[in-house]
Amino acid sequence: MKMETMIKELKEALCFVLSVEFWRMAVLWTISLFTSYFQLNSRRLFSRKAQSYPRCHPPISESLRPVCVITGATSGLGAAAAYALSREGFYVVLVGRSSHFLSKIMTEIKTQNEDARVRAFEVDLSSFQSILEFKGSLQQWLLDCKMHSSVQLLINNAGILATSSRLTPEGYDQMMGTNYIGAFCLTKFLLPLLKRSPVPSRIVNVTSFTHRSVFDVQVDKESVSGTRFLRSEQYPFAHIYEYSKLYLLLFSYELHRQLCLMDNPSHVSVNAADPGIVKTNIMREVPYCLSYLAFKVLKLLGLLQSPNNGVSSILDAALAPPETSGVYFFGGEGRTVNSSVLSHNAKLAKELWTMSYKLFLEARLLEARLLEASLASKEMSSSISDNLL
Repeated sequence: MKMETMIKELKEALCFVLSVEFWRMAVLWTISLFTSYFQLNSRRLFSRKAQSYPRCHPPISESLRPVCVITGATSGLGAAAAYALSREGFYVVLVGRSSHFLSKIMTEIKTQNEDARVRAFEVDLSSFQSILEFKGSLQQWLLDCKMHSSVQLLINNAGILATSSRLTPEGYDQMMGTNYIGAFCLTKFLLPLLKRSPVPSRIVNVTSFTHRSVFDVQVDKESVSGTRFLRSEQYPFAHIYEYSKLYLLLFSYELHRQLCLMDNPSHVSVNAADPGIVKTNIMREVPYCLSYLAFKVLKLLGLLQSPNNGVSSILDAALAPPETSGVYFFGGEGRTVNSSVLSHNAKLAKELWTMSYKLFLEARLLEARLLEASLASKEMSSSISDNLL
């Protein structure tokens, strides 16, 4: 039985190695990573001071304890960020798909930090309905706890690397739905709470160096929803992952530009954070022998980080001075690099915003229709019951 299992795993690994997506990951992602590190170290080589930002402690008072919402908080970077920010005095709101793992992380945080204030919500970021329900639950929780009806920090960290095609309830590609569309919708829903904050608030979008592997991108409905990729003979998971991370960056910069046009442009800021390569369970769908080998090689090269180390760039982006916005954090120690030229294409970013907002409105309309149909069905059932009586 063990031999059969081993043979099956080796066959899967061989098929994976022979795919275009594997070589895209092995070659282009490696080049993209080294490009980021080259930028990070080139200033030292040429004796120029690297741009870095100090971390600032959040304002805490009797009347206000800052609230931080972290998605993908059940493990890895999300859990590491939750623990670190609870130490900074934030009331941390954990968002994840598994109630079991949320409960486990809550217990671990409180065990390590008795003063930690943590709340968990079970949310599927690939489902518009789940995000909408979370918005209502969060607002109700703030009201019930007699806390200020605002949020001071939103970290869009949730992300998956799916090697097979799956759809969201809305019919979108699940990886695109989780990595980008979910982050866009959640940000749109929580932006009023961020703007309502009596102190400067911030959005941090966790992106990836893999965005550098995209040299041309479309922002039509099929591309943004990911359905265009579903027509491929083989599921192009590496392409979709890269697209989702590039979209997240384009969205970050466009949101930054829009926030700069507000009356108080520094009140809500938005930064991007690239943690580099971190040993988390994001590679769980890649054949184990290949992910194990990749992590071993990266460790030997000194490029593999633990979640506790990799979270540095996320914390840098979250705790940078309030006026810091539209910045791409990478490498820890408050350091930054430039993202790809394509990610700074303002015209493309505006088009992406328009298309993403259309998907957002379509999802809201569909949800409203489903709710009306549900209410009508309940009324009809009640009417039939009354007539029978």
